[in-house]
Amino acid sequence: MREKQNCVVVTFYTTAEAMATKKLCSQNRIKGRLFPAPRSLSADCGIAWKSDISYSDRLKEALNDAEIEYAGIHEIMI
Repeated sequence: MREKQNCVVVTFYTTAEAMATKKLCSQNRIKGRLFPAPRSLSADCGIAWKSDISYSDRLKEALNDAEIEYAGIHEIMI
């Protein structure tokens, strides 16, 4: 079993926003991946972006600069 890590998770209202975030993060060298959103965080589109906690500030700034709408940004252990 994998050890839990502190991560930043971004939840979205739509799949289009999730896909735009994947592209944005690739362009900005923000490591992470799309994964099924934990039900405890969101019941919206069902897809979330997960990155290491060290990318939290860069991720928030990139999302705001690109005007990508998100449901929430959460720092959790996964």
